[in-house]
Amino acid sequence: MRPLIAGNWKMHGTLREAGALAEAVRAGATAGLPADLLVCPPFPHIHIVAAAMLGQTVAVGAQDCHAAGKGAHTGDVSAAMLRDIGATHVILGHSERRADHGETDAAVRAKVEAALAAGLVPVVCVGETEAQRLAGEAEAVVEGQLAGSLPDGFAGIVAYEPVWAIGTGRTPTEDDIAAIHGTIRAALVARFGPAGQATRILYGGSMKPGNAKAILALAHVDGGLVGGASLVAADFLAIAAAAG
Repeated sequence: MRPLIAGNWKMHGTLREAGALAEAVRAGATAGLPADLLVCPPFPHIHIVAAAMLGQTVAVGAQDCHAAGKGAHTGDVSAAMLRDIGATHVILGHSERRADHGETDAAVRAKVEAALAAGLVPVVCVGETEAQRLAGEAEAVVEGQLAGSLPDGFAGIVAYEPVWAIGTGRTPTEDDIAAIHGTIRAALVARFGPAGQATRILYGGSMKPGNAKAILALAHVDGGLVGGASLVAADFLAIAAAAG
């Protein structure tokens, strides 16, 4: 399947900086790139980035949404609101959300259901901590998160992000990445059949131009969820180019 390189801009940038980054990505997103592109700016910047990408091949997503369609949820944003301002995707269950906001698998699952109902493509994150990996629990943790976070009839994207590799510059070995991606694929196929075989599985965790080609060549790695490197258009586009 065609790889997807997704950029998670996290809580970075002013509106002006977001617009400039979007324009730079747009300018470099030539027809020859061997991967699809997705950028996920902070909530206040989605509209300006979506406007910059209008009519282009670069998709725009959000970094979270609420499980409810509307209501008394101060500070939250619904999936329908995101769709209304130009988002087509939404990252859900990122390890930083799970850790900083105490999001459980059940909470993530409810958000995934809301995203699907609103017509958004959910990018659901799973991954183990360093302590869990050292204890030999990585595969069991990931399988449990998949079972709890994905609803029946799931139609979206899964991103594997070893928590200990996010923003640290450290990455698992290629064998470790391939093993977990194989575990994820097997779990998806066992539950969803052919749809599970067709589900994109992204790798996230200190992916950069220097290691992207080797990671993207691994079995069942269908793209990347890129953090820090997505804030530099040239690096983000170089990672996309490495998918070829």
